[in-house]
Amino acid sequence: MKKIKLVALIEAAFFAAIAMVLDLLPSIHITPAVSISFAMVPIFILAFRWGFRVSFISGFLWGLLQVVTGDIYFLSLDQFLIEYFIAFAFAGFAGLFHGVIQKALQQGSKLSVATWVVLAVFVGSLARYFWHFVAGVIYWGDYAPEGTSPFMYSLIVNGGTMIGAAVLCSIVLILLVSASKRIILKKGSTPIATERPVQ
Repeated sequence: MKKIKLVALIEAAFFAAIAMVLDLLPSIHITPAVSISFAMVPIFILAFRWGFRVSFISGFLWGLLQVVTGDIYFLSLDQFLIEYFIAFAFAGFAGLFHGVIQKALQQGSKLSVATWVVLAVFVGSLARYFWHFVAGVIYWGDYAPEGTSPFMYSLIVNGGTMIGAAVLCSIVLILLVSASKRIILKKGSTPIATERPVQ
């Protein structure tokens, strides 16, 4: 197994810091309990550039930065570990689509790139918010409105947040890639059909 390149680790730390900054910006509130942001975009960019391992590390570092800056609220050690380390790191699962996205970029197929990017974003978002959902059921159930089960409360809150964040991140990423594919094209790669018509 190849060692992760130093430049990839540097980018992992850099993009984690950008995600932290974006996370500090005001979120879009859909309901009092559901708010969305595009803070995961830097982690997804890294996932498309380098793949799963690097984006997993970057997501973990993002969670660590949340702790370091004090931007956290936890009820127990288990909940703390799940929501600020495991969940954030799991956003890196979008990196499983690294290969097909890089291939589509090199082939110049904008439609294919957009399709894979959206799918990868939804997979990474689902992987992250699955853990927030689990924590919601186990640890935040007491905060559910009267008559609402912890399961349904967590599903509505985290499911709504996941879908909203995934849609917003997908839109931002498609716009960024349309403006410049170099944003996610891995260093050293060169498009092989830059003049190919959109498919």
